[in-house]
Amino acid sequence: MSLPGVPRKAGQGQALPLQSYPATPDEYIAARRLHRDGGRLNLACTAVRLPHSPVHKLTMKINICYHGNCFDGVSSAAIFGRFYADRINPGWEQVFRPMMHRAGALFDEAAFNGDENAIVDFKYSPSPALTWWFDHHKSAFLSVEDERHFRADNGGRKFLDSSYKSCTGFIADTTAARFGFNPAPLDELVRWANLIDGALYQSAAEAVEMKAPELRLALVIEAERDGQLIERIIRDLQVKSPGEVAAAQYITERIMPLYQRHLSSIEIIRSESRLAGPVLFFDVSGHDMEGYNKFIPYYLYPESTYSVSVSQSPFRAKVSVGSNPWAPSPRKHDLSKICERYGGGGHAVVAAISLPAGELAEARRIAAEIVDELQQ
Repeated sequence: MSLPGVPRKAGQGQALPLQSYPATPDEYIAARRLHRDGGRLNLACTAVRLPHSPVHKLTMKINICYHGNCFDGVSSAAIFGRFYADRINPGWEQVFRPMMHRAGALFDEAAFNGDENAIVDFKYSPSPALTWWFDHHKSAFLSVEDERHFRADNGGRKFLDSSYKSCTGFIADTTAARFGFNPAPLDELVRWANLIDGALYQSAAEAVEMKAPELRLALVIEAERDGQLIERIIRDLQVKSPGEVAAAQYITERIMPLYQRHLSSIEIIRSESRLAGPVLFFDVSGHDMEGYNKFIPYYLYPESTYSVSVSQSPFRAKVSVGSNPWAPSPRKHDLSKICERYGGGGHAVVAAISLPAGELAEARRIAAEIVDELQQ
C-alpha cells in the first residue's frame, strides 16, 4: 500500500516522496523513526488516516533523565528539552525523570520507555534504548565495559567533556556547534549553572548566605522532593531566566522553611565537626539532613582544604568528599579517583560514594580511610 508524501510545515524537513508504509499504527511509528534528515523527522504530521482505519494520533515521547536535586541537573534537563523541541522533534511530549546515585544498579530499564531516551548530567548507560547522552563528570562510567560501549558508539548523539564547569554549558555549546541550536535565550541559565556547579563564587559566604534569588531557587531544587514541582521548574527554565523563576510565587512560598532548615544544618555541622590538619570531618547520619549546602564546611572552617562527611537517607548511606575553593593550601588529590576506588565518583574537586542504607558502619570506615589519605 502507498501513502502520499506528507507536506512539510515551515521550518521542517522536506516531505517524503511517495513510499510504501505498513498498515498498522505501530508499524507506521517504526517507519517514522527510520526516516530522518539531519536529525529531524521528515514527516510533519502527528496523525494519518490509514485505509480502512480510523484516525490514529501518533503521540511521540522523549524521556529526559537528569541528575535529581541538582541545579545543574535540572538546568541540563531544561536546556536539552528546549534544544530538542527547537531542533529535533517539535511537538513531541517530554517526560522528565530524576536520577539519584545509589548503591547497586543506577538504571531501571523501564525508565527508557520513550520513543527516544536521553540522560543528562548523569552516568552513562549502555542500554540500546538510550539515544542521547551528555555528561561532564570525570567519573562518567560505572564500568570499563560501559566506557568501551560509549567509545564504540558512532551515532553522534552521545557526548562527554569533563573540562566543562557545568553540563548545562556543555549541552549549550555542543548543540550549537553540531545541531545549529541557538542557546542565547538561555544564557542566564548557563551562567548560573556554571557558577553554581563550578563553585565560582567570590566566597563561601556568597554560597551559604544565598542572598541572590537564583541561589534560593537552587536551594529549592536541591531540597524539594515533590517531583511535579521540580518538573514545573524545568519547564519554566526553558522559557524564563532563573531570576524570573525564582520570583514565582510557587518558589518564594517554599523558600523560608527551606532556608530555616538550611540555617539549622549550619549549626548541626558546626556541632558535629572536627578538624584534623587540612581535613574537616563530620558525621550527620543521626540527623535528618541527607543533603546540605556543600560550602558550609568552608564557611565555618575557612582554613580547611578538604571536607569528608557521612550522611544517611532511607535509600543510602553516603560519604561526601569535597575541597575548599578558597583554601589557603592547594588541593593535592583528585577526589573522583579516590571515590572511584569505593564504587563512587564525581569531579576532581568534589565526589561521593553511595552505599546501601544498612551499611552505615562501612560508610564510616571508608570515610576514616579517606580522611587519613587526605592528610598525607
